[in-house]
Amino acid sequence: MKSYTLKNISQQKYLFFTGKGGVGKTSIACATAVSLADSGENVLLISTDPASNLQDVFEQEISQHGTKIKDVPGLTVVNLDPVKAAEEYKESVVAPYRGQLPESAIKNMEEQLSGSCTVEIAAFNQFSDFLTDEDEARHYDHIIFDTAPTGHTLRMLQLPSAWSAFIKTSKHGASCLGQLSGLEERKDVYKQAVMNLADGSKTRLVLVSRPEEAPLKEAARSSYELRQLGICNQLLVINGLILHKDHDDALASSIYTLQQKALAEIPQELKEYDMVQVPLRSYNLSNIKNVRKLLTPDETIEVSVPATVLRDYNHMDTLIDDIFARGKRVIFTMGKGGVGKTTIATEIALGLKKRGASVHLTTTDPANHINYQLAIDAGVSVSKIDEQAELEKYKNEVIRKAREAGVTDFQYIEEDLRSPCTQEIAVFRAFADIVEKADEQIVVIDTAPTGHALLLLDSTQSYDKQIASSEGDTPGSVKHLLPRLRDETQTEVVIVTLPEATPVFEAQRLQEDLQRAGIKNKWWVVNQCLVLNTSSNAFFKAKASEEIKWIEKVNELSQGNEVLIEWKGK
Repeated sequence: MKSYTLKNISQQKYLFFTGKGGVGKTSIACATAVSLADSGENVLLISTDPASNLQDVFEQEISQHGTKIKDVPGLTVVNLDPVKAAEEYKESVVAPYRGQLPESAIKNMEEQLSGSCTVEIAAFNQFSDFLTDEDEARHYDHIIFDTAPTGHTLRMLQLPSAWSAFIKTSKHGASCLGQLSGLEERKDVYKQAVMNLADGSKTRLVLVSRPEEAPLKEAARSSYELRQLGICNQLLVINGLILHKDHDDALASSIYTLQQKALAEIPQELKEYDMVQVPLRSYNLSNIKNVRKLLTPDETIEVSVPATVLRDYNHMDTLIDDIFARGKRVIFTMGKGGVGKTTIATEIALGLKKRGASVHLTTTDPANHINYQLAIDAGVSVSKIDEQAELEKYKNEVIRKAREAGVTDFQYIEEDLRSPCTQEIAVFRAFADIVEKADEQIVVIDTAPTGHALLLLDSTQSYDKQIASSEGDTPGSVKHLLPRLRDETQTEVVIVTLPEATPVFEAQRLQEDLQRAGIKNKWWVVNQCLVLNTSSNAFFKAKASEEIKWIEKVNELSQGNEVLIEWKGK
């Protein structure tokens, strides 16, 4: 397999980096952007991830309107903050009517513009502008998109056609979007965005994966769905590959063997694309110096921190015992993609079941990697949110209630239900219904990667208003949801992270966001700790030594309520 170099991607203006959470999209995108800028190119790097960590990599605050990187001449970075974008978008819609309409009408407009649907529209508007703006295209040699985890990215890429279809068939100029019917003016921009994405001479889609079974399967699914959108110019980057087997070290040999097995069984649909590799590095990409080193061919291994014997630490049994003893009813696992939330959620569910509890295990993650058979065999009930099934269920319910209310003209209602917002409301209601099961069972919820999960939690109050507006009444599960999440006697959020800079920084921001939302958190899990494994390999000793400071940081953030888990083979 060839190494990943600038020659792989230098011909296209637009470069998209996507893949399962935690595979290194941001690392590869940043290294590519910095390398291109260092070679004399003028580069724009844009993050569309609600949980972006570009400010950590470049060690300076990044705005959503563009920030020049002081240590990399020629590089400008943009963080598309979806919440800020939505606020700006909402104000741009409402502002012309202030002083012209009654205050009650203004409040109604603001309510209609407060859902996560508006967040997506606002973020996509910005995204589309960067993808279609001719001035930006002339100014920059390359425009690089560091995307959100795959499910969110695919949803965003599908939005142009969804909105265009809705706008095209809309006759009344009214829907759950209300004053957003002005999107008619944007449909040409959306059309051009899709055309640019599908133009192989302009755009390269870089699928990033680890040499592991789950990320490769996710890459294959993404590849297929992107091809359905006409995006066929794809490149597969295998990140974190061990290049040489160390026969003298059991840990190194085990990881190498697992990686080679995953590559030997790579999904067929990925084999038709060019495949390149980036070696596993012993350092974190937490600064520009290390970013610049990522794409270099060789690495000089330096163990800068001596091996350290960790103090006593908590195990998973301690966490599960505490949750059980305190009578928690709703347990979330949250964190950056790829940190092991699903595994931890499953272990918590199985542990509670062993202690005699009635347990329900579910997921809000579109990627959905729960091992359902393992849970079922242990006596744990399981479920998942089928977005299409929930959409049809919601539509049928709205129509049924309209008939019961004596409505005879369904044209307006059917138009409402064609809006992409409808699916958002349907999925949110399903989420609320699952949490409502806590009246009967302990509910363990494996969440989607951080940004998507926070948007879901943040939208509880606005959805309450949207559902009341569209149906005339609010389901009890929705009314109970936010108070239950804020009740620390009922709800526990377990933050899952890795002993690395980016996952820890993101977990810290997650904790702060939860606190602002009035949701308490006690327990943290630091997963895949190499420092707990025994290795004589210089490379893995170097990686293990890098972990100590991040484990100590989590210990500080959790006030000692951290669980450490050693690296385990699949």
